[in-house]
Amino acid sequence: MIKTAAIVIKPGHAEAEATAAELTQWFAARDIVSAGVFTADDDTAELSTCGLVVVLGGDGTMIAAARMIGEAEVPVLGINYGSLGYLTEFRIEELHSAVEFVINGAFETDHRVMLHAELFRGGECIAKGRVLNDVVINKAALARIIAIEVRLNGLFVNSFRSDGLIIATPTGSTAYNLSAGGPIVYPSMNAVVLTPICPFTLSNRPIVIPDTAEIELKLENGNEGVILSLDGQTGFPLQVGDVVRIRKSRTKLNLVQPENRNYFDVLRKKLQWGR
Repeated sequence: MIKTAAIVIKPGHAEAEATAAELTQWFAARDIVSAGVFTADDDTAELSTCGLVVVLGGDGTMIAAARMIGEAEVPVLGINYGSLGYLTEFRIEELHSAVEFVINGAFETDHRVMLHAELFRGGECIAKGRVLNDVVINKAALARIIAIEVRLNGLFVNSFRSDGLIIATPTGSTAYNLSAGGPIVYPSMNAVVLTPICPFTLSNRPIVIPDTAEIELKLENGNEGVILSLDGQTGFPLQVGDVVRIRKSRTKLNLVQPENRNYFDVLRKKLQWGR
C-alpha cells in the first residue's frame, strides 16, 4: 500500500502547478501523505523515501525526477502534457485513473537501466552522477576535433576523433544517439550504445556493447569548450587527461506502464512511421 507520494512538475508550467495542487488534495482525501511538489530544476529534492513519484511534464521532467530519486526503487508515473512522450506515457486525461491504478497495486513497471558516471582528474574523483539517457562528451561549436580514448573492461577499443562521443542507454537510444545516427535499442535490452558524433573517419560507427562492461573514456586532446554532459541537464568542463568511468547503476528506474499502449505505439507516433 502506498502511503507517501511526491509530485515533480515542469518549471514554470501553470497547468502542471494547478494539477499538482489538485492532486495533492486528492492524495490527502485517500490518507496518502504528500512529500511535496518539486520542480525539475530542484537539485536539492530527495524523493528516495516516497512510495510513489508522479511526474507532470515531459521526458525532460522525467529525467530530472530520475536524478532526484537516486538509487531507490520507487515506482514513477509519468503524465505527459501535449504529445505522447517516450517516458511520460500517460495522457493528462488519464491522470486519476492511472494514480488509482497504482495505489491499488494492480500495476506493472518497466525497469529502465541507468548508468553511473564518475569524472577523474589527476586520479581524484571530482564529479559523479546517474543518467537515464546518456553520458556525452562534446566540443564547443568552434572547437577543433577532439580525440577520446575508449576502453572496455581495461581493453583498448579505439581512439575516436570526432566532435564528441555519446554513451547511451536503451532508453537514451531514441534521444541524442538517434540524432547522431545511432540505433534504436529496445528498452529491456541489456546493452549500451557508443556513438561517435560526426566522426573524422566514416568507418568509426556506433558500437553496441553489454551493459555489464565498465567503460573508460580519456580526453586525449582538446581545448577550452569540451564538456561532459549527464542527461543534457548537468555539465562539467573537461581538461586534457581527464578520465570518465561509466558503469551500470545498481538500481533501475521503475516506470509505471499503461495497459493500453506499448513501446512500438510510442515509436510509431513519435517517429511518424508510416506517414
